[in-house]
Amino acid sequence: MADHRALLPLAREAVAIARRIVRGDTPLSVSSKGERDLVTNVDIAVEEAVREFLTRETPEIGVLGEEHGRTGPPGGMWWTLDPVDGTANFARGIPLCGVSLALVDGQRAVLAAIDLPFLGAGYAAVEGFGAYAGDSRIGVSGATELADAMIAIGDFAVGEGAEAKNRARLALLAELGARAQRIRMLGTAAVDLAWVADGKLEAAVILANLPWDTLAGVLLVREAGGLVLDADDTGHTVDSAATIAVCPGLRPELMRILRRSLQ
Repeated sequence: MADHRALLPLAREAVAIARRIVRGDTPLSVSSKGERDLVTNVDIAVEEAVREFLTRETPEIGVLGEEHGRTGPPGGMWWTLDPVDGTANFARGIPLCGVSLALVDGQRAVLAAIDLPFLGAGYAAVEGFGAYAGDSRIGVSGATELADAMIAIGDFAVGEGAEAKNRARLALLAELGARAQRIRMLGTAAVDLAWVADGKLEAAVILANLPWDTLAGVLLVREAGGLVLDADDTGHTVDSAATIAVCPGLRPELMRILRRSLQ
């Protein structure tokens, strides 16, 4: 296993650049980029600034961003960036949003940095070296009963096939709502996954898997001692259809409920 710790300060500086832009005083402009999907001038500015920084500092590593796709050398290692995860929240002044950056080696994230600009929290992980909030090591919840669990659910689907996908989500909400302590829909995978890693949530059920949304948080959860799975209970990969992050003690019950709901 390669040691990627040398790149962690650079990743932290990249998300710090993003934080300064997100928290800046640039007048906000919001536009549509698809059905019920938003982008702001801040999303664009963050991606352009971070992409420029990473390309300058690591020209041998490609960059995949939500807003501008992939640039740089193909194959090998690549950065993936969500400049503002939770744009719909951010555009309304809701502080639940984050900057999500991962370094991917082949098909797995090996380094992660997530910054929550309005919550004063920063998370980082390197494969094999644990997960951290600031300088403090973090770990997932030790819960073993769903009745003690707070669980985040990802957003409802939009676009083609959304009606059928959302019927499954509603079935899942009904099942979990009858059993879990609380259900939350925070509107940002970066926060969902960081908070599972930090033990604030027992699980996050995200029925999607876009690399800029999930890969940084996936590494955080795993390095914090949690599990990240696909909807079929196999290990999560870049190609998974879903992103299910859970503390180990709740895996059997949560995955049984998920299978029933998605039938």
